[in-house]
Amino acid sequence: MRGANPPIVGFCPGDRETGIPKDTARNVRATQEFVVNLVDQELAEPMTRTASSLPYGQDELKQAGLTTRPSSVVRPPRIAESPASLECTESGTIPIGHSRLITGLVKRVHGRDDLIDPGTRRINSALFRPVGRMASPDWYGRTNDRFERRRPE
Repeated sequence: MRGANPPIVGFCPGDRETGIPKDTARNVRATQEFVVNLVDQELAEPMTRTASSLPYGQDELKQAGLTTRPSSVVRPPRIAESPASLECTESGTIPIGHSRLITGLVKRVHGRDDLIDPGTRRINSALFRPVGRMASPDWYGRTNDRFERRRPE
């Protein structure tokens, strides 16, 4: 799979109302490292609470009742309750209006043991029920309606 080599991720943290970048963007700029913590339906409510606009340096995870676990290859910790986490190094940041596109190279993948298929070493999509943010401020999506289509060689 050439498209997954190297594995990459991208996300777009915007600015606060004051025009100052959100904490995540500031932290990536300072360390060139980050962790993408994937969220399932059971974590949707605490995940939403982490979006609180707290002053810089206050711990949104603690306020949401979540805990951290040390990462293996990057300095930022990962969320212990997350079913899967991607440890990443920043590849680049492109400023776009009042936001930015941050891309990263995935250096380590963590997944709960019950979600990993031992034969393929991939996440079993039948057991993983991820959710994601769709649009600001309150839209989210579930990936319950999945299907597979073989691509031509």
